[in-house]
Amino acid sequence: MAEGERLTDSIPLVSIVTINYNQAEVTRQFLDSARLLTHPRVDIIVVDNASEPALTSCIDTSQYPNLTVIRSEENLGFTGGNNLGIANAKGDYFFIVNNDTELNPDLLTELLKPFAADSRIGVTCPKIRFFSNPTLVQYAGYNPMNMLTGTAVPVGYKLPDDPRYDEPSPTAFAHGCAMLVKRAVVEQVGRFAERFFLYYEELDWSQRIRNAGFIIQYQPSAYILHKESMSVGEFSPLKTYFLTRNRILFMRRHGSSVQKLVFYLFFAVCVVPKHLATYLLTGKWEHAKAFVRGVRWNLHSPSTSPV
Repeated sequence: MAEGERLTDSIPLVSIVTINYNQAEVTRQFLDSARLLTHPRVDIIVVDNASEPALTSCIDTSQYPNLTVIRSEENLGFTGGNNLGIANAKGDYFFIVNNDTELNPDLLTELLKPFAADSRIGVTCPKIRFFSNPTLVQYAGYNPMNMLTGTAVPVGYKLPDDPRYDEPSPTAFAHGCAMLVKRAVVEQVGRFAERFFLYYEELDWSQRIRNAGFIIQYQPSAYILHKESMSVGEFSPLKTYFLTRNRILFMRRHGSSVQKLVFYLFFAVCVVPKHLATYLLTGKWEHAKAFVRGVRWNLHSPSTSPV
């Protein structure tokens, strides 16, 4: 074997997994930014999630030699789409990333560094800033989940970026927008729980990953720009439905008996009246209906599912 081939084999292959859903131009911009990545061994899997028209009829995929497009005739959501991509990925690491992002050239190089320093690290996450205002932070790690209210807030969310957010550290949760996952994590923990479909899925996966003994590491030397909420709309009823549904589902899956009891009381007494009153008083009837559907879903659906 030639010396160059041995060196190449020692460099980990990173499989980038992203989803396209009726966003061909956004995905094209993402692929163009991925061309600039400095890590030398990368392949890209785009799961075309029942888009109309199909992604391959909208962009010239031959321009991207390391690209594989996997077509799903059913919209599998964030969870199922990423699971399909991971199942077809050959990498030593899986970079789960939204298509509505722009990648910094040294992103993967920086995200890989912590794995060499600590074998317990299973996931690394970059600093995420808003594409529309790059001076503001979207994610600089995650605060722990409040297991009485079912809420977790990203560190630094919508605050100006400054040196406070430049220290690498373990964090409670990865962000679904961008996370680099070691193959061994998926082999031990499994993939996303498809029951979530959209929202809270990365919190559920992160909890299971940490329960298995892995560390989730925030790596601020890597950063990414995110065009937030382009797929469902920032204030869409669909978002209201899944956030409501999956907030309850997360607590059902991970809360203790006491935590769930307190959460159910808090949700019934505080969250339901507040949200319904807000939606009805502002004329957001579709949001009110989506909120109620999200609650009702949990009354007749099991909390567990294959992952």
